[in-house]
Amino acid sequence: MFVVFPKNASLSSIMSNPPVDDAPPSSGGALLGAHYWTQQGLPAEDDTDDADSTLGDEIESSTASISSSILNYRNINGRTYHSHAAMDEEYWAPNDPKHLEALDIFYHAIDMMLEGKLHQAPLSQNIENAVDIGTGSGLWAIDFADKYTNCTVIGTDISPVQPSWVPPNLLFEIEDATREWTFRDDHFDYIHMQLLNGAFDSLTHIYSQAFRCCKPGGWFEHVDVSVMVSSDDGSVEENSPLDQYGKLFEAAGNRVNRMSRTADFTTMEDAMMEAGFENITVKKFKMPISPWPSDQRMKEIGLYAYATMTTDVEGIIQFMFGNILGWSQQEIIVYAAYLRQQLRRRNVHGYWTLKVVYGQKPQ
Repeated sequence: MFVVFPKNASLSSIMSNPPVDDAPPSSGGALLGAHYWTQQGLPAEDDTDDADSTLGDEIESSTASISSSILNYRNINGRTYHSHAAMDEEYWAPNDPKHLEALDIFYHAIDMMLEGKLHQAPLSQNIENAVDIGTGSGLWAIDFADKYTNCTVIGTDISPVQPSWVPPNLLFEIEDATREWTFRDDHFDYIHMQLLNGAFDSLTHIYSQAFRCCKPGGWFEHVDVSVMVSSDDGSVEENSPLDQYGKLFEAAGNRVNRMSRTADFTTMEDAMMEAGFENITVKKFKMPISPWPSDQRMKEIGLYAYATMTTDVEGIIQFMFGNILGWSQQEIIVYAAYLRQQLRRRNVHGYWTLKVVYGQKPQ
């Protein structure tokens, strides 16, 4: 998941805009600014005598760490970000080990949600060329290359944070997806994108590039997650930390003209149809954000989603809330504490919407 911002839009010019509270997000409802959370003070510790009220030590002990190595880049409040040598834009997600660890955990949650299927599109076993746009740490590309050993697989990203020990049919490249793609026309049997919510001002350019580079008869697939946290029983209450998370993320994206609700509405399928793809299929899944479900499989998915958020809440919101909305470090810390507290509560049945859209280039 990443967001890019125009290079000519300096942070000082962004920060000088009116407070975000005067421009509520399209999702509706109140938008609570940074001062609201600091006025509440740090949240009180939950009553651990009530074993059913929060997840407590049980969930903390179940969270596994994933190690990764990374180079040093830009530094903002102790977090590293991609180098401007890779692209002309600013990219909100850190590329340091802590954030990559969170992304790898979330990759596992998505893998479980999709029942271990690396793709939903009906691919032939003898495909020759595939590309993963925005590959991140490269886990999906590695798994795909292991499965399709006769296929040449390319993973692109703006940060060289991928491992060097990879399958022989896999190559990682530095590529900015917002620019003109360097791949030739009608080349790939399969083009994959995952977790690029908020990366673009629109999907028109990206999907048109995918259409150009896709072979006739080939497939293009985009997997993404809504930033909005929902609940079917109203347990994610309005103005709660989880309710505000998506609204604040959307408000920050709106301020710098970046889509933050890619997986909502019919945005993805409409853009795919506009690009020229056919046989378009849409699949939606409810991904629990904590291990509240009674079903064991969904509970485990919720555990990994919870681990993703709690491993690096500050990294997820640092750039959007701090650099764009103007929150101080203290305000970010206080809000993150409230967010973690709500995530631990068993009676909060929140979920994200995971959306998969794929289409085929006409023969």
